[in-house]
Amino acid sequence: MSGAPELLSLAAPVEAEIEVKRSRFLARLEPVLDETSARAVVDSARKRHWDARHHCSAFVLGVEGAPGRAGESGVIQRSSDDGEPAGTAGAPILEVLTGRGLTDVVAVVTRWFGGTLLGTGGLIRAYGDAVREACEAARPVRYRLLDRVEVDVPAADVGRVENELRSRGVSVAGTDYGVLATLHLDVDPTALAEVRALLAQVTGGVANPRRVGASWSRVG
Repeated sequence: MSGAPELLSLAAPVEAEIEVKRSRFLARLEPVLDETSARAVVDSARKRHWDARHHCSAFVLGVEGAPGRAGESGVIQRSSDDGEPAGTAGAPILEVLTGRGLTDVVAVVTRWFGGTLLGTGGLIRAYGDAVREACEAARPVRYRLLDRVEVDVPAADVGRVENELRSRGVSVAGTDYGVLATLHLDVDPTALAEVRALLAQVTGGVANPRRVGASWSRVG
């Protein structure tokens, strides 16, 4: 089992619409990397659907104990009722996102009033249901925080070494060519010692792998 931190986000933006007592609720979910991008999605919905009364939203960024894909540490959560009674829109939207384990995602629900008051409970259910509908239509994607490792090998050997690594399940992110070829590897932190041993084996002990950072790698 992988010991690397993981995050679950969305592969692409998605929308879903429900109607409750003639009020329309259009939910849009979109993957984002930072707070600026999340707020831009909300602003875009406000401009695109200028005739709607409310554009309620929530977003989640980052992973507990690990940096998010944009580098921030920890988890950021924000929500907005945008004129609806306090706690009836932003909070239930946020609850659906966190309940699904989603992060690096923003949800904005645009409401067109249908003429009938829904009450506190009705609003909470409607905003939550709209986001749940969008979640059902979404395609989730998982990312894992892997160590980025570089290793130099003779250019004549790079093809053989790369094939050996790939055949053992090691992710080769790319190769740079110079006097030597530099392989860029994404390695689960718990497998780093194993990969070092493999590199020593396939290069006759001359490889000197070095950890140069970490990166989020899509795994599903």
